[in-house]
Amino acid sequence: MKRRNFIGTSAAASVGFLTTSAVMANNENKNLSPKLKYNINHSVCYWCYDSIPFEDFLKHLVAMDIRSIDLVGPDEFPLLKKYNIHASMCWGAGKGIVEGWNDPKLHDELIADYERVIPLVAEAGYTNLICFSGNRNGMDDMVGLRNCAKGLKQLMPLAEKHGVVLQMELLNSKINHKDYMCDTSEWGVSLCETIGSENFKLLYDIYHMQIMEGDIIRNIQDYHQYYGHYHTGGNPGRHEIDETQEIFYPAVMKAIVETGYTGHVAQEFVPSWEDKLAALKQGVTICDV
Repeated sequence: MKRRNFIGTSAAASVGFLTTSAVMANNENKNLSPKLKYNINHSVCYWCYDSIPFEDFLKHLVAMDIRSIDLVGPDEFPLLKKYNIHASMCWGAGKGIVEGWNDPKLHDELIADYERVIPLVAEAGYTNLICFSGNRNGMDDMVGLRNCAKGLKQLMPLAEKHGVVLQMELLNSKINHKDYMCDTSEWGVSLCETIGSENFKLLYDIYHMQIMEGDIIRNIQDYHQYYGHYHTGGNPGRHEIDETQEIFYPAVMKAIVETGYTGHVAQEFVPSWEDKLAALKQGVTICDV
């Protein structure tokens, strides 16, 4: 399932990245696990690798010692249990990215759907469930914020009861998701403060927020208490997070670790390499600070 359908320095540093690229691209090493420090809890979004059958992909994760996967739903939970892979961000409720909580006409349907899925997530032993603001469609941002808060507040008692955290993803409205409302940290943080529950957080997508606002490390430092999950991706292009793009991910990961964050960071870049698994291994290694 494609994501869009579900919901869509120094010379030394450069040399280090190039060396990592060469090693990870070597087919002879494809079955070797990187020696991970696990200061970062690594995960990966399956939609970026969905040309690989799901169960085969889980086997590769086991071989690479990647212990979590993002953007999976109840239908996938049995296979995750089989391979002891954690679901670090679940989906399966809602109407996708375009139609979301900013539209009051959808609240009854959305509430019923999330009331169905929240217990399934908790029963499986998972915590995070994604949600979306929806597109503006001419709506004022503050009106949309109040609408989101009104609907989501009705779910907080159930989420709190089951220990499930609803996480609204911050997405760019410039390139990939035109007109999407939850497109800045400031708006998302205001929504968190309005809802006022530890069971509502923001999914901070580093790629998307680099496009919309930049200042990634400062925002992580200032707003980390509102960020419940992180996604990666190289900008421009949303490909590998190495020297081919503009974000220096080791520094970003160190900033995340320094906040005391104990959640997951999921690779969500679309591999441009022929060997997609080698690209994934490189991304995890870069983030393993």
